[in-house]
Amino acid sequence: PLIQPLASVQPVFAVRLFQTSPKVLDESLEQAAKFIGAGCATVGVAGSGAGIGTVFGSLVEGYARNPSLKTQLFSYCVLGFALSEAMGLFCLMIAFMILFRSIDKQVDNLLTGLSRTIL
Repeated sequence: PLIQPLASVQPVFAVRLFQTSPKVLDESLEQAAKFIGAGCATVGVAGSGAGIGTVFGSLVEGYARNPSLKTQLFSYCVLGFALSEAMGLFCLMIAFMILFRSIDKQVDNLLTGLSRTIL
């Protein structure tokens, strides 16, 4: 007969092998570590934003308390803004350095050997 009963049908299990070379595995692990490290480094940018908000909030509060100190308070505000912004930019720079680091294995081994001899 052309139509067979379901009891006589044998299940077919397809097996798909997932094989990778150790080099591919190392590259994907390195890429994942780069993304995680860059994400952790950019957390500092949020702290910089909070610091800038605090600086300007304190400036407004200082103006409200004593308007005669306007120029002195503003100079302190600019200094606080610059320091907070610099820390945020340093965090961003480190994140980009982590992401776009492409160093040859021979150079890496050379630097590791030099650091061992120095230390």
